[in-house]
Amino acid sequence: MIDFIIVVVYFILIFLIAISGRVKSNSAEEYFLSNRNLKWYSIALSTIATNVQGYQFLGMMGSAYLYGLAQANLEINAIQGILIATFIFIPIYLREKIFTITDFIEKKLGKKIALFYSLSNIALFATITLGAALFWGAYAAEMVFSEQLLFLHSNRIVRIGILIFSLGVFSAIYTYLGGLNAVVKTDIIQFLILLTGGAIVCYFSINALGGWEQLYIKTPEKMHLHLSSDHPVLPWTHLLGLFFLNINYWCANQSIMQRAIAAKNLSHAQSGLMIGGFLKYLMAIVIVIPGIALFGILGDSFNEPDLAFPYIVNTYLPVGLKGIVLCGLFASLMSTIDSTFNSLATLWSIDIYSKYFKKNATDSEKINSGRRAIIFSFFTALLMSMILLYLKFDSPESAFTHTLNSLRYYINCGIVVLIISAIFLIKPKVKVILIAFIMTIPLNFLIQFLFTEINYFLRAFIVIIFGLIIVFFCNRKKILSFNSILNSSSIKNTYIGIILLLSLILIHIVFH
Repeated sequence: MIDFIIVVVYFILIFLIAISGRVKSNSAEEYFLSNRNLKWYSIALSTIATNVQGYQFLGMMGSAYLYGLAQANLEINAIQGILIATFIFIPIYLREKIFTITDFIEKKLGKKIALFYSLSNIALFATITLGAALFWGAYAAEMVFSEQLLFLHSNRIVRIGILIFSLGVFSAIYTYLGGLNAVVKTDIIQFLILLTGGAIVCYFSINALGGWEQLYIKTPEKMHLHLSSDHPVLPWTHLLGLFFLNINYWCANQSIMQRAIAAKNLSHAQSGLMIGGFLKYLMAIVIVIPGIALFGILGDSFNEPDLAFPYIVNTYLPVGLKGIVLCGLFASLMSTIDSTFNSLATLWSIDIYSKYFKKNATDSEKINSGRRAIIFSFFTALLMSMILLYLKFDSPESAFTHTLNSLRYYINCGIVVLIISAIFLIKPKVKVILIAFIMTIPLNFLIQFLFTEINYFLRAFIVIIFGLIIVFFCNRKKILSFNSILNSSSIKNTYIGIILLLSLILIHIVFH
């Protein structure tokens, strides 16, 4: 009961903080971009809080139980995308004073491709991104508090469905009222809570294993970042596709970039993103290490890997700490949900409503349009979360995080082709880029059908390279040099970037 009370108090606290940060005017810039006044620490904490989703605590911890340290690649290699965003994309975004990344796409590639880009992101956010976040939150809550939640319904699946609905309503309400300012305020608190919760789980799992040295004594085969090229899920070759997909996530994802776009200036944006890069190392430790430790404790007898997190919480944590840890999980989920709702509202209102439905819309009308998008996406997310609930219970033994990744990448591959083309090409042939973008989706399905043994990361790499070859071959005289698009606000930020890059290379060498 103490744990349950802690969780209830957490929800009340978050709601009060969110309401205190709600917009007090009808300014679209305040609602969607917090008046472009975010400082580096807000950018760092809010961006990483948005990035750390429920599937990382549940799905990635379960995947770490199965595949070991190789799962950490999905965390630490985010630094590649962060550095590219820091020194290439963000300087351009801020110089152009864009509201959304679609604005930039439109300026470089035209309205038609910008519309494709925006609709693709809206569809992805409103279904898989929001649906997965709601599903993981409800799934974890039910696992940890199944006895206390019996009053909701005797059937487990129905209980999870009720929790999905409740989490969605809660996050939608304060995002609807407060805009980005409320999201950032709650994200800062939620990041501290999720980091505390993750650290507690990591400490108790290592303690149960017998200490850090036991990772190498009991699970030496799990302590490698690079698995063999014929590994069915995470071969070392997955790093090829991961590089490009990190460009999509960290450079072209509105929900991630929105904080940096709303920065006070370039220096704050670059510093915030790179501090976030260092925080990714912490998140890799608290998310991946407990999964490996659990394998060292139980061996391969654990039948449902995605239950690794709730198993550790229920088995090794004392009363009181369970509530704190579950608050950390909810914090990771809700920071993703509220950020996605806000980004959806921004994309719909700025990219679609004010350009295609009402070109002379007032700020008040733009905000109301964005709020209607939040309500609509709430219902599409509910539908998708129920589909994911069915898929999960249909195959409980799999690491579900990889199922979700595979679904996302059908759209993400085309977005990578778009964003790289927009950055590196001068007055490109738009029809060629549009064809390459559209072709990535059927090509993904074709390769999956013909070569079932190819890892989905490697498949994404092949699809993206194919699209880029088409684009750059047809625009070979219009390519900018790499050095011409690099931009740092200061020597200090340049040195921080170099240190961050060298640290990543060193980790890959040490844990090869």
